[in-house]
Amino acid sequence: MRAVVLDKGLRYEPDYPKPQPGEGQCLVRVHMAGICATDLQLVKGYMDFKGVVGHEFVGTVASGPANLKNKRVACEINFVCRKCELCLAGLATHCPNRTVLGISNQDGCFADYVVAPEHNLHPVPDSVSDEEAVFVEPLAAAYQVLAQCPVEERTKITVIGSGRLGLLVAQALKTKGCKLTVVGRNKKTLTFCEKKGIQGIHVDKLVARQDRDVVVECSGAAEGLTIAMELVRPRGTIVLKSTHAEAGALNLAPIVVNEVNLLGSRCGPFGEAINALARQAVDVRSMISKTFPIEKALEAFKAAEDRNNVKVLLKMNAK
Repeated sequence: MRAVVLDKGLRYEPDYPKPQPGEGQCLVRVHMAGICATDLQLVKGYMDFKGVVGHEFVGTVASGPANLKNKRVACEINFVCRKCELCLAGLATHCPNRTVLGISNQDGCFADYVVAPEHNLHPVPDSVSDEEAVFVEPLAAAYQVLAQCPVEERTKITVIGSGRLGLLVAQALKTKGCKLTVVGRNKKTLTFCEKKGIQGIHVDKLVARQDRDVVVECSGAAEGLTIAMELVRPRGTIVLKSTHAEAGALNLAPIVVNEVNLLGSRCGPFGEAINALARQAVDVRSMISKTFPIEKALEAFKAAEDRNNVKVLLKMNAK
């Protein structure tokens, strides 16, 4: 099968071994997948990953139980044991025995086929297109902010980063009617925010007032946390979404002095994300900049690194 493989560099492999599902797993024929910031960081050395990359996708179950066979699905990325203390406590995404699709010890979805545990798969309704369904995983991560951090209409929130994830987080937060701003560098994506009724502020025009109740850091840049510390009020909350290959020296004294809550945030509720797409509460189609066939994956990755592009998709197979 065709696949995009990371091993001493990224390459397109036209004849990669087709995965074989184990007990409790399904074989999924991938239709389409999305390139995200984590994929770009993996290429730079994040997690020291080797194998097939990719974790945002939609596909059809080629083999599996009758209730999933031939169903179009999106997939949760944490493959867990379901037996350990954390799994049994409802914290399966933190399972110490987990592998992570296309990120840690588990071949990903930038391929014709991928295997996944049947309990990780979520049917996608016909009202949600393939192009939209690719966004289920990152949109679920956006809704995780709401699951972890109470948001009301009076809550003052700033999202740092107007890239792929930042735009999804901002749209999820907007559904709560909070006092919301987005800080970024890209005039194109800041204009996208303005069109959605979300105030966009270029980072060069930012005034550090330390009056934000919540700051969500989605910039993908090491300096994002520094900016967050300049914006959050004493005893406010910073939600960290970014992951980095580079390690930078940060002055964390403001976190201590201002008694700021620092909250890591990762994967989220797939059901909410699918429902949001089905009722068109979030606009993801306008975020798609380019779509490439899998054979042009290296070109697609270069396009994803270009700040003029928001979301770049890879197309593997038709429905």
